[in-house]
Amino acid sequence: MGGMPLNDMPWWRWRSNVRSALHMLSDPVFQRDVWLAGADGYGDVTDAVYRLVEDTWLDNWSAEKYVGTIFRDSQEAALVDTAVLRVLRIMHQVGPDAPVSAYMDHQGWPDAVRAARDAHVRMATADAEDPDAPPRTLEVLHIMTRSA
Repeated sequence: MGGMPLNDMPWWRWRSNVRSALHMLSDPVFQRDVWLAGADGYGDVTDAVYRLVEDTWLDNWSAEKYVGTIFRDSQEAALVDTAVLRVLRIMHQVGPDAPVSAYMDHQGWPDAVRAARDAHVRMATADAEDPDAPPRTLEVLHIMTRSA
C-alpha cells in the first residue's frame, strides 16, 4: 500500500465508517425522517460524506487501492467508487454547508442514492448484516470503532 497515508485507524474502522456513510446516503426514508426532520444522533449529509472519504481519501484515489483491506474485491470497490463520485459531484455543486433539502432536490440525487444503495447492499451482505436494518447512530458507530 505504498503511498497510502499513515493513520492509526485500522481497516475495519475505515470499513465501518464507509458503510455507515453509504447506509445513510442510500436510504431516502432515513434522509426524510432523520436528516430533513433535523433529528439528533446521525449528523447530516456533510458528516456522512466526510465519513465516506475522510480516512480513506476516496476523494483522491480509487477504492481499488484498498481491495484486500477495506474492500473485499474489485466489484465492491467499483460500487463504492461510483457512489463516492456521484455524491461528491453533488456536494461540490451545492456546497458542503448546504441544507439537506439542497442535496435531496438536486437532479443527480436519485442516482447518487441508487449508487450508495448498491455499494451499501454489497458491503452489508458481505459482512453478513441486514442491509435493510435502520442506520446506526453516530454514538453506536463510535462505540463500535473505538480502540480497545
